[in-house]
Amino acid sequence: MKILMINGTMRHGSSYHIGKMVIEKIAREEDQVIELFLPKDMPEFCRGCAVCITESEKKCPDYLMYMKRVTRMIDEADLLVFTSPVHVLHVTGAMKALLDHYGYRWMVHRPEERMFRKQAVCISTAAGGGMRSTNKDMADSTFFWGVAKTYRYGVGVAAVSWAKVKPRIKRRIDARTTALAQEIRRNHGRVKPSFKTKCYFYIMRLAQKSGWNPVDAAYWREKGWLGRKRPWRR
Repeated sequence: MKILMINGTMRHGSSYHIGKMVIEKIAREEDQVIELFLPKDMPEFCRGCAVCITESEKKCPDYLMYMKRVTRMIDEADLLVFTSPVHVLHVTGAMKALLDHYGYRWMVHRPEERMFRKQAVCISTAAGGGMRSTNKDMADSTFFWGVAKTYRYGVGVAAVSWAKVKPRIKRRIDARTTALAQEIRRNHGRVKPSFKTKCYFYIMRLAQKSGWNPVDAAYWREKGWLGRKRPWRR
């Protein structure tokens, strides 16, 4: 299994440690684990030029310097692990900046077919609350990318650093991450998109038949998705 961990901050805080716990319980000796840290690995904001949608993602001003590398890692991974502490009830600005760059990959435009066979997990922590909305920020993107199965785990740690998290909370986290890791490992290689994902795909398929964006419509035709082919079928 190839696992890619994308961290919404450079800081090795509670979200990072919980993400590592999940990965360590999933990964076997032969598996590959890669970690990215934001903003170091993608420091640029989306400029809103829309060239990725109207022409090509390769024309994005950040493609050659950053996005080409990150996209390759995302595409090659079997499991995507996103971690972010809660910043004013949402993901970090760095995580949002990265996800903004992938608007062209939403199903309404040009989804990558490998996403429909992947799993993802979104992990967020806070001293207080906001984990639900923070995980939603990340899970919105994985859903609209077409990721087959996304897990969410948010926990209030009542601390501003992992070292200060109380033992009883860490024991609860340990139990939950064990169960989560077991489910992810069990589903590896056999996960399929949900009914909701497939429904949304078919709605977008109808939209593409109208050809409202020629670049997107050409992509769907090339993939055969306007015909009988489907991205979740090998």
